[in-house]
Amino acid sequence: MVFSVITDCPAGCEQGAPRWIGETDQAKMMAVMTKPALVVLVMMGWAGGLLAENDSKNSEPAEEKEMATVVTPLDSSDLRDFEKNSPAVRALIEKCLPLTHQNLGYKYGSSSPSDGGMDCSGTIFYVLRQMGIDDVPRTASDQYVWARKADNFEAVVSRKKDSFELDELAPGDLLFWTGTYTTERDPPVTHTMIYLGKLKSDGRQVMFGSSDGRTYGGRKMYGVSVFDFTIPKPKDKGQGPGSVFIGYATIPGLVHSAPTDHEASPTPAPHSTPEAKKKHKEKAED
Repeated sequence: MVFSVITDCPAGCEQGAPRWIGETDQAKMMAVMTKPALVVLVMMGWAGGLLAENDSKNSEPAEEKEMATVVTPLDSSDLRDFEKNSPAVRALIEKCLPLTHQNLGYKYGSSSPSDGGMDCSGTIFYVLRQMGIDDVPRTASDQYVWARKADNFEAVVSRKKDSFELDELAPGDLLFWTGTYTTERDPPVTHTMIYLGKLKSDGRQVMFGSSDGRTYGGRKMYGVSVFDFTIPKPKDKGQGPGSVFIGYATIPGLVHSAPTDHEASPTPAPHSTPEAKKKHKEKAED
């Protein structure tokens, strides 16, 4: 039987790097194993190709492999009461939805459709810059801080979608999660999207953004798409918190106003502007 051997790094090589010895037969292997070394035995013909220095067949790093793009396009005509939103919110949604038709994948670190895909905060960054909001930060964590400092954030602790904490959620609001991946950022906010409202067809709540696994209609999406707005269920004990929805916010700098008389709808959606949200909150506290 033939084996491949890797031993500890000898003096003079990069610290912590393994050294390739090569192939040896069983007798030589036993001799090597008597010396102080970290020995990795790999039966040739099983996984030797994964360790071979010049084996280009399996040399592509896992992080460079991208999943096939899976997205669902949506139009504003698919949204219930779209005309009741303020002109600014309608304009925002009309900037978002054409991106769902471009077959853009999820691409970590990207904030431009020209790269063929974008990550979650990069998608929000791109859309809001297109809306003329130049001070929007790039990362989900910084976007959360940005919204909090503008006093536009509504915290959500409940794990139920019918909670009173979601009463003021309106189309155009930013949505925030923690725990979608491990991060050293503080605050550890890891995911963000834009709430779109409800579908005309079945009243389902939907959102826009980029994801590598969230669902729409029970099907996993991978890219810039529309998604179902759901509240993640708590994980079992010992599995950690997992993805946690923490709240929503109106977008700082997005000019909100009611539609004018000549427009299709005479009134904005309930609580769709910062002023309306403030009045609603004051009324609830009375």
